[in-house]
Amino acid sequence: MTVPRRLRAPAPSWTRDVDVIVIGSGAAGLAAALAARPVRQVLIVTKDVLSAGSTAWAQGGLAGVLDPTDSLEEHVADTLAAGAGFCDEQVVRRLVEEAPTAIRYLMQLGAAFDPGADGNVALTREGGHSRNRIVHSGGDRSGAEVQRTLDESAVAAGVEVMEWSFALDLLIGTNADGERQAAGVRIGVTSPDGELESVGDVTARAVVLASGGYGQIFASTSNPPAVTGDGLALAMRAGLSVTDVEFVQFHPTVMWRGPDARGQQALVSEAVRGEGAILYDAAGERVMAGVHPQEDLAPRDVVAAAISARMAEDRGGVNDHVYLDATHMGERFYERFPTITAACRDAGIDPATQRIPVAPAAHYACGGLPARLDGATALAGLFAVGEVSATGVHGANRLASNSLTESVVAGTNLGRDLEWELPERVEPKMVVGDDEPAGLLHPDRRRDVRTTMSLDVGVLRDAPTLEAAVAGLDEIASSIGDEVVPSREAWEATNVLTVATAMTAAALAREESRGCHRRTDFPEPLPDWLVHLDVRLTDDGAVLVSRGAAAGGSGGVVHQ
Repeated sequence: MTVPRRLRAPAPSWTRDVDVIVIGSGAAGLAAALAARPVRQVLIVTKDVLSAGSTAWAQGGLAGVLDPTDSLEEHVADTLAAGAGFCDEQVVRRLVEEAPTAIRYLMQLGAAFDPGADGNVALTREGGHSRNRIVHSGGDRSGAEVQRTLDESAVAAGVEVMEWSFALDLLIGTNADGERQAAGVRIGVTSPDGELESVGDVTARAVVLASGGYGQIFASTSNPPAVTGDGLALAMRAGLSVTDVEFVQFHPTVMWRGPDARGQQALVSEAVRGEGAILYDAAGERVMAGVHPQEDLAPRDVVAAAISARMAEDRGGVNDHVYLDATHMGERFYERFPTITAACRDAGIDPATQRIPVAPAAHYACGGLPARLDGATALAGLFAVGEVSATGVHGANRLASNSLTESVVAGTNLGRDLEWELPERVEPKMVVGDDEPAGLLHPDRRRDVRTTMSLDVGVLRDAPTLEAAVAGLDEIASSIGDEVVPSREAWEATNVLTVATAMTAAALAREESRGCHRRTDFPEPLPDWLVHLDVRLTDDGAVLVSRGAAAGGSGGVVHQ
């Protein structure tokens, strides 16, 4: 199976030069842009509108130790426990230490977090946390408030934004030490409906990938339509290895809207279980009783696997969803969770009196491009922050509400570093893969990729299903051709196939169960697999999986 080494597009017709180019407009990219802006010319490139990514959809909030009865050590311990041996403790400790400052920083920028009865910020609990330490806004609109705050602050600071602009491939040069260095990005400017209008090259001294995850490689996901793994695919085409991509977290409680539901599904926040909601199967039996000491507030990987196993038992004649009961909250549910209430009402459900049908759906990529918590990667001049990166914070399974926190911490750290000092300027010699054939996948085949992934690379996997996925993706890849017209949909489809292929190959290679990677044919975690799996593209576009560094602590040093 091979995938393109570059995205086909017409020759560039324009150029621009800036200090820093940021690909993506979620919390991580905005935080980096805002922090660098006082002394740098910063350009954010987003393929949609500024707020189209995952940040605005986050319901839970940001995790941080703000309660005097809580402790940094407990937050560290909870994060390490959820990460199933794959977290880098040094990096986790740094994140936890900086989290309270990051939350207060957002408040200084104008973020309005919900107040508690004592007048301080209200704190709630989510799965895997031993204490109440999640700050939230508007009940379940936390991400939207973070997005609004950073949007307004970045634009007010003079950060320039290019909307409807797709990052195609890296521009590469050679620095004074004779090493490859990122020198900019080739951009495809589209109309709002995705048709190509022009292609240009933006050169920069620093290229920041903040493009988010890849939930849209699955048929059912909590992620918005824009989350198609573009940054990860771009990095792979540039010759970089990505790591731990088999660890995709499935959120346990996404609203079930019927067997034919596809695309982005309404999330039912973990905070609902933090308020005491209980999971039941269709026969009325509790799902999580006796499964884990924290029962319904167990880490997400545990709950998602338990739900999937219970659905497979076909209890009460239902094999595709279970039920979340929050009726003990009564009408208080409406005020605490207004977004979820609206989604329930749209589905004809009253959460104050009825159980909510839920099922796991793809939610968060725990792996990505190896990077430090300051964004540095193995390629000079290229930085990665947010969900596209793998810093060692999340390990094999992310602890709830650590993601927005990491995005703000890592993005701000990187932006302040770039404010102080930029990489040297290098002249772009080429677009990566300029001398390689570059077909595109027809947009109609994207549905086939996503169906294959949900059927065969879901919460519970085994060798036969994964081998079926490899075969299915191989057949889809064989349809890549030069006749496909370059457009946003075609580029996204090609990126979706590239990332799906990488994830499936890694999932087939990892013969154990750990975190959110669950193999029914290898049901236990094994010491021999306490290693990262690196995935890269060969010169001819084939996917190659190899054992990388030992897991569990490298101080955030990037590896290739």
